[in-house]
Amino acid sequence: MRHARLILASCFALAALPAAAQHGMGGLANDAAVAIKNMKIADRNHDGLISREEAEKGPVPFIRAHFDQIDREHRGAVSVDDVKAYVRSLQPKPATASSANSGS
Repeated sequence: MRHARLILASCFALAALPAAAQHGMGGLANDAAVAIKNMKIADRNHDGLISREEAEKGPVPFIRAHFDQIDREHRGAVSVDDVKAYVRSLQPKPATASSANSGS
C-alpha cells in the first residue's frame, strides 16, 4: 500500500512538470514582483531597505522565505536591487555558441 501511494504521488508530480516547464520562472518572478511592490509597505523606517525584522512583520513572504540568499552581502537588510539580482541568479543561463559547439 505504501508503494502504491508513492507511485501515485510520483505520477501526479510528473503530470505537473509540463505545466511548470511551460510557465518557466513565471511563478517565481511573480512572487518577486509582488514582494518588490510590497517593500514600501514593509519598510517601516523608510530607509529603502527591508531588515529581517521588517520582512518577518511585513507582507513580503518571498523576501522572508529567501532572506539569507537575497542578502548576499550579509548586511541584515535587502534592497529592491538585491531582490532583482537574486531572481536573475535563479534564471537559467542561455547557452553560448562556444559551449554549444564544444560537444562536437
